[in-house]
Amino acid sequence: MQNFQYLFPVSTSLDSPKTIRLFQGELTLFKRPKSQQWQCRFKLPNGEWHAASTATEDTGLAQTQAIAIYETVKIKIGAGLSVTTKTFKQVALDEIANMAQATDNKTGKRTYRDYTFAINKYLIPFFGQYEISQITNELLADFESWRIAEMGRIPMASTKRNHASAYIRVINLARDRGYIAVNKAVPLLDSKGKKSQPRPAFTAEEIKELLSYTETWQKSSYTDRTAMMRTLCSYYIEFLVNTGIRHGTEALPLRWKHLQWHWIGNKKYLRIWVSGKTGPRYLIAKTAVVKALERVIKWQKLPYSGLNAIIEAKLDRLIFRLPSGEQISNMENIFRNLMVRSNMRRDGGGQNRTLYSLRHLVVITRQALLVWHLQIARAMRSFLEAVAAPVATIHLARVVWPTD
Repeated sequence: MQNFQYLFPVSTSLDSPKTIRLFQGELTLFKRPKSQQWQCRFKLPNGEWHAASTATEDTGLAQTQAIAIYETVKIKIGAGLSVTTKTFKQVALDEIANMAQATDNKTGKRTYRDYTFAINKYLIPFFGQYEISQITNELLADFESWRIAEMGRIPMASTKRNHASAYIRVINLARDRGYIAVNKAVPLLDSKGKKSQPRPAFTAEEIKELLSYTETWQKSSYTDRTAMMRTLCSYYIEFLVNTGIRHGTEALPLRWKHLQWHWIGNKKYLRIWVSGKTGPRYLIAKTAVVKALERVIKWQKLPYSGLNAIIEAKLDRLIFRLPSGEQISNMENIFRNLMVRSNMRRDGGGQNRTLYSLRHLVVITRQALLVWHLQIARAMRSFLEAVAAPVATIHLARVVWPTD
C-alpha cells in the first residue's frame, strides 16, 4: 500500500482549480461542471477508462477516497473479478435498446423481435434482480422449472433455442462492457427440447369437401349477423387455400391496394403484397382467387365493376370485412364452429385443425411443384451438357401456380 504516501504529498500538482493528478498522472481527480463533488478516473489494463465519484467536496478526503477506489479496483482485477457490476435487467434493457436501434437503422434481424419478447416475458422476470456473476447452474435449473409453470407446458426445441439465443446476447453484452471478468464462466441456458410436431393439416379432397359444405353452413345460421360472419369466413378460407398466406397478421390486414396484376410472358397472374412473419414480400395467387375476390366485391356492394377496376383504383380499404365496414376479431372461433359442424375438427393424427392448417396443403403443393421444376432443370442441363458447348445453365427464377 505504498500508494498511501500520496495522502500526504509535499506538493500537489494542480493543473487547474478543478483538476488534481496523482501517481504521475495515472489517477486524476476532477469536478464536473454542475457538481461540487470530486470525481476520479484512471485507465484500466484493457485500455478502458474507469470513473467513480468520491462523494465528497473536501479535497483531502477526496484524495483518500480516490486512492482507495484505485487500490480496490487493482485488487479486483488481480483476483479476476469484474470492476463494475450490473443486474441482469440493467444489461438486458440495454440489449433491447441495441436491437431496437439496429431495427430502426434497417440493420437488424427478424429474430430481434422474438429475442425482445423472450427477454421481456421470461428472462427479466426471473433473472432481472440477479447480478450476471450470480447466475449459477442451480439458478438455471430453477428457471427451467419456473418457465414450464409459466408457459403451462414443456417448451419446444425452437422456443428453447430462441430463449437461449436471447440470453447469450445479454451475457455477451455484459462481458463486452466488463461486467463479467475475463476468466469468469457464466453458465448458459439449455437449448435442447422436444421437437416440434407437424401442424394439423387438410388433404386436397378434404378441402374440396369443406368448400362445398360452407354454403350449407351459411344457410344454417340463426341470425343475419351470424350468416354474414360465416359468409366472410368462407371467402377468407377460399382466399387462404389459394394463396398460402398466413392467417392473422398477414391476411387480415390486407387491403385492395395490395393487389396488382403481374405478367409472365403473355400470362397474367394476381400478385399480392404481404408483410408478416418473414417480412414484406410479393406472392403469386392461384387464379381461383380472382373469382373469390369478385364475389367479395359484389357481397360488400363496392362501387366497382370488378377486380380490374378496384386494382386500378388502388382502393385503400380492408378486404376481409363485413359489408358494414366492420372487421371481425373472432375469425378463429367462427372457423372452429365450421370444423365442428363439418366433422372435420381433427386431422388424421388426432390434432385439432385451425385456420393455419389451410396453409399446410398449399406449402406441400408448392414444394411438389418446385421439385418438379428442379427435376426438369436437371434433365435439361444433362441434355445440354451432352450436345452443346459451353455448358448451358438453367436458372429457376420463380415457381408460379399453373393456370387452373
